[in-house]
This record gives sequence, C-alpha cells and structure tokens, in this order.
Amino acid sequence: MIRTVVLDVGETLTKDDRYWAAWADWLRVPRHTLSALVGAVVVDGRDHADALRLLKPGLDVSAEYAAREAAGRGERLDESDLYDDVRPALSALREMGVRVVIAGNQTTKMGDLLRALKLPADLVVTSAEWGVAKPSPDFFHQVVGAALAPPHETLYVGDHPQNDVFPAVTAGLLTAHLRRGPWGHWWADDETVQRTAAYSIDSLLDIPSLVNPSWRKGSPRRSGSPD
Repeated sequence: MIRTVVLDVGETLTKDDRYWAAWADWLRVPRHTLSALVGAVVVDGRDHADALRLLKPGLDVSAEYAAREAAGRGERLDESDLYDDVRPALSALREMGVRVVIAGNQTTKMGDLLRALKLPADLVVTSAEWGVAKPSPDFFHQVVGAALAPPHETLYVGDHPQNDVFPAVTAGLLTAHLRRGPWGHWWADDETVQRTAAYSIDSLLDIPSLVNPSWRKGSPRRSGSPD
C-alpha cells in the first residue's frame, strides 16, 4: 500500500532549462557550453554545481547566487516550467486519497514560487526551509515525518540516483526512479539503480497505477521484473 507520495522538484516536476540558462547568462558563457558541462558531471555522478565550478574554478556558488538575486536576475518560476504531466498526476493522486508532498533541494525563495503555483499537493517544502539538504539522512528523516505514513508506505519519486533513490531507500522508503532530465536518462538503465529502486517510471502519470493498478490499463515496469 502506498499512502503518501513525495516528489523531488528539479527534473521531476520542473524543467531545469531556465535554471541553467540563467546561470550561463550570468557567467557570460554560451548556454551550450554550460549544458555540455552539465552532461559531463552527470556522467561522472558529480554534484551538479560542479558544472559551474568547471567554468570558474573556485567559484563561490552561494555568493554568486546572492549577487544574482541582488541584481534582479535571480530565480523565477511559472507554469511554463512545469512538465505537462505534473498537474494531472498530482490531481489523480489526491483524488485517490493519497497524501502528496513536494520536497527537494531548493531555496526558500523557490519554495515560495512553488507554492504560488498552487499545485495539487498537501505540502510543499524545500531543503533550505528544513535546514538540511539531500542526500543527507536528516533530509529523509524530515521526509518521513512529513509523509504522515510509515516509510514502507511512502513512495519517494526522483530522477537523481545519489540524491533521491539511494538515500531514500536507506531511509526505508519506497522509491521510483524517473527517466527524465540528464540524470534520469543517463542513469535509468544502470544495474545498481534498477536493483535499488522499487520502480522505474517514464512519467508521473505512471504513479497512480502503482497505488491502484486498476487506475488505468497497463502499469509501469517494476525494477527487476521481466519485460
């Protein structure tokens, strides 16, 4: 039984196009250059901020973020940043009586921007608001508390193996690895990821059928099961 679904944000609910484009423009490099470096850190399994540090070794990302905000070129988010399946999938889960929590590695400002979208969710919270970020076990301790359900009845959905799948499993949560975005696509067929995640999905619209297989015809492949 899945009573609560907790979802990551970047490349799970939102596209990162605006995020990386804004950084490239701020650092005055071609957007394609930064995109290529993002790909490099994805393949290496490194922190995504390393793509910025490859452009400018020793870069203080937090200081640059503050400078962008002060210059009026900080974070922005609107409906166009959401993937098309977000609202229908979350609405379906709410209609099924499932608690929906959005929790990812974002700033306090991004938390406000997400809540302003009025998504079909019971709780929207960010790592900055909790004071602890993924992949720290403390983040997932907070997830368990926010879920209001036992860990084995809570599904954490995300695209990033090191930040989402592995630490969530360590915390006793069910996990669904989403084939979306650079991390999601590159690591989707990795044997360790497939072995670790309870489910491998291609869309958020696959989630309701994990809760109730009769929700629609067909269901996503469960990791480790025959095709």
